[in-house]
Amino acid sequence: MRGWLTLTLGLLAVVVGAVWTVQGLGYVGGSVMTDQRIWAVIGPVLILIGLVVLWRGLKARRRT
Repeated sequence: MRGWLTLTLGLLAVVVGAVWTVQGLGYVGGSVMTDQRIWAVIGPVLILIGLVVLWRGLKARRRT
């Protein structure tokens, strides 16, 4: 079961980062984050963090 938490958190960060990015770019409406450029910057940063966490989770799973 080692690495499952990091895999889950990494995947969640990638998905949330993608949503924040498209909201910040104005492609998804109905939110206070729509068309706010700050979310178009924070989103990709969160995606990169999520990818690093995913990579670490995969690495931890391979060791066991």
